[in-house]
Amino acid sequence: MKVTVIGAGNMGAAFVKQLTHAGHQVTVTARSFEKAQAVAAANIGATAVATSNAAAQADVVILATGYADAVNALKSVGNLNGKVVIDITNPLTADFMGLTLGHSNSAAEEIAKAIPEADVVKAFNTVFAQVLSDGADFGNGQIVPVFVASDSERAKQTAKALAESMGFSTVDAGGLKNARYLEPVAGFNIYLGYGAGLGTSIAPTWIKRA
Repeated sequence: MKVTVIGAGNMGAAFVKQLTHAGHQVTVTARSFEKAQAVAAANIGATAVATSNAAAQADVVILATGYADAVNALKSVGNLNGKVVIDITNPLTADFMGLTLGHSNSAAEEIAKAIPEADVVKAFNTVFAQVLSDGADFGNGQIVPVFVASDSERAKQTAKALAESMGFSTVDAGGLKNARYLEPVAGFNIYLGYGAGLGTSIAPTWIKRA
């Protein structure tokens, strides 16, 4: 697929790394073009592009910014009509130990309201950047899952295909409103990683009796 990654931080860089390894055509953009260039230079096949109209040729746009910057970032990359937008954000408090939205709303739903012309899908928000960068295989048959929630079946299948191409398993998490559940799961994962000292090589999963 043709994928545009918005953001050149840890998550953006990890996406560019794994997507290029999986054979996708990847462009990366960020507020700092120099940072985008550095990420692209570190991954053969990736290209840094200016923010304006960065989404023009993309099949998929991955939003790899913080939630506070999400809507402005999406509106800066050009026409999103009919694009699949993968929202990985979590509405975190300044200390990363709480959420600013919840119960009757979610970051994903707010983003979808702001860009109604796009098909928004929540995915990867429970995956640490280190896990994404190092890969989904934890050994002993343990594969990190990506939970995928969207009101668009096309967006959901697109996100699943991208995740699986990078080696992740996927879990259908229903409609976009279920981001209200996924974002607190991510918050708990962040607490376990940082607050409880388990580190960032962890990931939430569900198990099923055979």
